[in-house]
Amino acid sequence: MATDAAAAEKLGEEQRLVEAAKRGDLNAMRPVFERYANPLYGSVILPRLGDAATAEDVLRDTFATALAKLHRFQWTGAGIYPWLRQIAVNKVRDIHRHSQRSRRLLDALGAETPTTTVPEERPDAQLIAAQEQRENRRRIEDALAKISERYRRAIELRLIEEQPREACARALGVKLGTFDVLLYRAVRAFRNQFGARDPT
Repeated sequence: MATDAAAAEKLGEEQRLVEAAKRGDLNAMRPVFERYANPLYGSVILPRLGDAATAEDVLRDTFATALAKLHRFQWTGAGIYPWLRQIAVNKVRDIHRHSQRSRRLLDALGAETPTTTVPEERPDAQLIAAQEQRENRRRIEDALAKISERYRRAIELRLIEEQPREACARALGVKLGTFDVLLYRAVRAFRNQFGARDPT
């Protein structure tokens, strides 16, 4: 059938472009990415994130990763889209995991963040929530970057990785009691940088 022939021709052209890119001509991937940008963005990434700006970032990261790892791709006759789709899904999962870690860290530290109450029926509620999550992630990263490496490592071990206190102390090469003091000071330092008021 004509449709089958056209599909086979597209796959053949796609394979040639991929092979050219693997030989070093990375510009050969431009038409491939242009072909799959809308399906990846509209059907894979945006529905899983609900935020256009974040989805665009993930799409760009997907293509950047694909170029970096193209040497690993093996042509099986199904085209490159399933491989690109899996990269995109993995990056979306990373976003969600990062968001969960951020929320867990804020809860553990008792850091206060501004929240906007939005009725669930409003169509922009999901967008506002996603924007707040991005802002919280940025504030967390900024606060962690401003405290000492030792404080940051104590917080990462205990509150983000949720390792036992004894394991945290061993990793930092201190006694358990010393680690407890270190973590307490680290939390205070983080909250001061984050902007939350420390209770008295």
